[in-house]
Amino acid sequence: MRDKPSLRRHYQQLRRTNQAVHEVICGAALQFVRRTTAETSVVGLYWPLANEVDLRPLRTQLRNPMALPQADGNGCLHYKRWTGQDLEKDGCGIPAPTNGSNLRADEISLLLVPALAVDSSGIRLGYGGGYYDRLRSDPLWANVPAWVVLPSNCVHPSALPRDSWDVPFDGWITEKGPGQVLRPSAS
Repeated sequence: MRDKPSLRRHYQQLRRTNQAVHEVICGAALQFVRRTTAETSVVGLYWPLANEVDLRPLRTQLRNPMALPQADGNGCLHYKRWTGQDLEKDGCGIPAPTNGSNLRADEISLLLVPALAVDSSGIRLGYGGGYYDRLRSDPLWANVPAWVVLPSNCVHPSALPRDSWDVPFDGWITEKGPGQVLRPSAS
């Protein structure tokens, strides 16, 4: 099983963990944000789809300003502040803020992103739309610390298929806590 469609089906099944595991992962994400991000820094979350870890409770548990992505349905993704306003379905049918301007990369200190799987080099397997990849291919956005959130059984034991546009993430957060990508040292 080396092709992305097969891997997506496999990890969609594995990701169906019980709610208690998701709550532990959310708690690990809460502790991670508290430990790594100033309270005034904007944190980019996501609106959970089926079987994704729900990080929405962080909005009330942290003092940080929050942002949610807004997809246009044609491959572009932007973040907008999530201040409690009513949300509307974006171009992909996912609830997102519609008011306010798009945030720039230098206005966000941390991105927490869902994933079907991630490997030890930080390559993320998503649903295949490429929204996060296109966003993070911009060098300014590639510099924003970005971590995937998923159950530990979705950390792939070997290299996932990688396309030329894939930008490695900095690490992952599971029910076991954060796991950081090991980058080769320069000699």
